[in-house]
Amino acid sequence: MKKGIWKNQEVKDLFMVVEKFKNENKSLKEAFDSHAKKYGRKPNSVRNYYYHEIDNLAQDVSRLKKIGIDLSKHQKSEIAYFSEAEEKALMERIHRMVSDGVSVRKACLALSNGDVSKMLRYQNKYRNYIAKQKPKYERKDNIIKFTNKKNTITEGELQALFMGLVRLVKRNAQEEYDAKLKLQLEKANSSLRKALVEMSGKEKEFKDLKNNFLKIKEENLALKQELLQARCDKASKLKEKLNKIEQQKAVSK
Repeated sequence: MKKGIWKNQEVKDLFMVVEKFKNENKSLKEAFDSHAKKYGRKPNSVRNYYYHEIDNLAQDVSRLKKIGIDLSKHQKSEIAYFSEAEEKALMERIHRMVSDGVSVRKACLALSNGDVSKMLRYQNKYRNYIAKQKPKYERKDNIIKFTNKKNTITEGELQALFMGLVRLVKRNAQEEYDAKLKLQLEKANSSLRKALVEMSGKEKEFKDLKNNFLKIKEENLALKQELLQARCDKASKLKEKLNKIEQQKAVSK
């Protein structure tokens, strides 16, 4: 499929995934990202096409019925602007909830009555509000005034603390494992050196035994040769003696 061409099935898939993410209180951005990943498109292109197609389908009823889309679930939301007093009151409500330990996201979701688009808008406004309300230090009559710090820990801070503890435990476990491994390697190296020394001694002993065996073997061979020579000499002498006896008998006759 060419990326520039939108077939009816893909259009229907886009509107269905938007409905699904809305029902799960997820942002439209997540829906656009999901569809873009599935069809190999860019999220911004998917978003632009979605809003443009809402207007097109509203003017083409036959195509709307053919695709099978409930356009009432895809109305463009009009932005309602706050007055300065309304915005300040909303920011103060969010701030009180956050000070009581509620996360910014949950506070904004509750105040938007579950509307994810409004929740994101409230959340962004609150962050900008907090950025403008950073602690200021005023020095009057040698007195430094500080803004009061909240005594509660937000969900985000608690999660950051937990992740820090997890990283600390992992690092300690790794260091302990490295220490044990180092000790085991040192023991193994010591045992190996000892075995090599013992093997070297046994190898020398084996060489000495082998040399002694060869020496004894040579001596045994020499003795065998001497014994054989002695037997030969004795047989020769005996033969000579017998010959002399035969000669004497012949002379006496």
